Amino acid sequence: MDHYIDIRLRPDPDFAPAMLMGALYNKLHRALFDLQAEDVGVSFPGHKHGVRARTLGDHLRLHGTQARLQQLMSADWLTGMRDHTQVSEVLTVPAGAQHINVARKQFNTGSESRAKRYAKRHDISEDDARKIYAKLAERRIELPFVQINSRSTQQRFSLFIEHGKPAASATEGEFSHYGLSPNATVPWF
Repeated sequence: MDHYIDIRLRPDPDFAPAMLMGALYNKLHRALFDLQAEDVGVSFPGHKHGVRARTLGDHLRLHGTQARLQQLMSADWLTGMRDHTQVSEVLTVPAGAQHINVARKQFNTGSESRAKRYAKRHDISEDDARKIYAKLAERRIELPFVQINSRSTQQRFSLFIEHGKPAASATEGEFSHYGLSPNATVPWF
């Protein structure tokens, strides 16, 4: 992960930044899926978390090798987003950059089917299982998220994204077609 590309959303009075980031991230997911890329990571330098202020911001950073990032950008996946974005060249990561894990975080949100399965697995009534899941659903999720259309399952869901704590050294690993990893890090600066 020695190179990066910055993609910033341009202010647009007709579209909320979250809506534009969702469209941009969906396009990136499709491009990573089509390339079968497991070596491109993402970060969101302007992200905020908290019940009232959770947002991915207006800045998406792509991380990878120079060759992979050039290949990704030659795929023309930004079609339809060019008027809404400002894209940097492929740049070299600054010396001394820290490293951070950017991962998907999943939450049990209390769906009816989950409650039924839980009741069967734990030999309790469905009503008791619904009460357990209702408590889980009441939690306030503070992480920023984006609405995604899965390329593999065709389902729409909320993808919650967690930025870990910065560290001095990198952790190698593979990235999903969302540019996220449960353990690999990307440069953070």
